[in-house]
Amino acid sequence: MLQAKAIAVGKVKEKYLQDGIKEYTKRLSSYLRLDIIEVADEPCPEKLSAAEEDRVREKEGERILKVLNPQDYVVLLDLKGKELTSPELANFIDELALHGRSNIAWVIGGSLGVADEVRERADFRWSFSKLTFPHQLMRMMLLEQVYRAMKISKGEPYHK
Repeated sequence: MLQAKAIAVGKVKEKYLQDGIKEYTKRLSSYLRLDIIEVADEPCPEKLSAAEEDRVREKEGERILKVLNPQDYVVLLDLKGKELTSPELANFIDELALHGRSNIAWVIGGSLGVADEVRERADFRWSFSKLTFPHQLMRMMLLEQVYRAMKISKGEPYHK
């Protein structure tokens, strides 16, 4: 069975997002073993200098890198990454499994993005869109898209 983890910076505070994440985690349990790992976010006031923003990304990046294993295939959610359709995502996951890459780690950075070290550790950079989404909402969106991909991969119906 595919081993997956979703690594995200910060806690999800909104109940509706917690409920959605819980629902998709439950749905995904038939297809893969999923761990959701939250790493602490750094305090981030509105007005930071570029150096302070770098320090925030570096601290959060250290926490992300600590929970990654050497065998993890790391997929970084990144605005500058490659966009995939849902069928392409299903094929991407199938290809990883076919080539023995059964440990996937999806990484969602904090509100300022991720440190260069995290970007360098990524095996693949995936963009949902050119739009910017709240990083807490991205957790639920990620799980929904992975669930959709698993349904496609198994040839099971899923609403369009």
